[in-house]
Amino acid sequence: MKANRLYFIDAVRAFAILMMLQGHFVDTLLNPIYRDDSYTAYTVWSYFRGITAPTFFTISGVVFLYLLLKAHAKGSDKQRLRKGATRGVMLIGIGYALRIPFFSWLKGDFDSYFLVIDVLQCIGLSLLMLIGLYLLCRRNSTILSIVLLTIGCVIFVTEPLYRNLTLENVPAVFANYLSKSNGSVFTILPWFGYVAFGGFLATLFFTYSQKKYFKQITVSSFFVLGIILLLYSTQILQQLFVMTNIELFERAANYNYLFLRLGNVLLYFGFFYLLERFMKQSIVTRIGETTLNIYVVHFIIIYGSFTGIGLKHFYYKSLEPWEAVFGALAFIIAVCVIVFHIGKTNAFIYKYLRKLLHLIRPSDKNLNETNDQV
Repeated sequence: MKANRLYFIDAVRAFAILMMLQGHFVDTLLNPIYRDDSYTAYTVWSYFRGITAPTFFTISGVVFLYLLLKAHAKGSDKQRLRKGATRGVMLIGIGYALRIPFFSWLKGDFDSYFLVIDVLQCIGLSLLMLIGLYLLCRRNSTILSIVLLTIGCVIFVTEPLYRNLTLENVPAVFANYLSKSNGSVFTILPWFGYVAFGGFLATLFFTYSQKKYFKQITVSSFFVLGIILLLYSTQILQQLFVMTNIELFERAANYNYLFLRLGNVLLYFGFFYLLERFMKQSIVTRIGETTLNIYVVHFIIIYGSFTGIGLKHFYYKSLEPWEAVFGALAFIIAVCVIVFHIGKTNAFIYKYLRKLLHLIRPSDKNLNETNDQV
């Protein structure tokens, strides 16, 4: 089966990463006196900022499983599995590395704060979990699709059960993946739920993307389901409580942010999928293809990873609104320029490294194939 590249996903990723850049900049540097819901601008900004993480996690599930299913169809999923497992472990490693206070360690000052879990560790572990589910269900994509949808729903509905989870007797390196009590920003629950929903969408795209009117039906479905989740998911949960008398449904309805955010994500998907033909081979897709580099660079600049000196060190919660707005725009441009320059540098290095290797081993027929993948 020939599956098309999902260009709109790159556009969604680009939008999400740009939202993350300005979100982290403003959240870190804006003066607290302006963090008030009475300011309409702040309320709107805060709402849309809350959609960024759900979008990232959902996209991660879509992209990873879609590529895995494509590889399976070609009979090369073993290579994709190894690559995916490596990437998952790499993301976890980078996530920890970005929080290591190297200078403090050199002074002999050690603490366990670097063990808190952020988005990269959570996504990395989620990819490893997706690999496990894929291995269990790869013989039947329908079963895989149902399992992923069920897992996503169960994780969201049971959120009240682990919302305030504490694991005092569990080592922090493990507990931080499930509990925020030690300062973790993200935990595998509920965030793997978004990855599972993304994986579910990937199975649909892979299975039906060649069908007639697939795009029209899918765009309409994104908008319809997104609106239903935004307007009626709370009432649906309440109705389930009335029908089953299971208190968990009522508790989930009373703090129903997960399904609401999923509704926002689906609307994003519908909007960008509708406009996909305008985004192929554009600057938007280039940004969407370099999200990891952008994340690392922005983290270093704002929070001072490795050096301990970043924008937070100089301007923490001190900017006026106009300074935050124009500063965020300048920050976005600067990070993108740096990342694109790094990409050109990498291409330059790889180009001459390939030439060097070719001179050293000109008779190796497999070398060209390997180089093409660099």
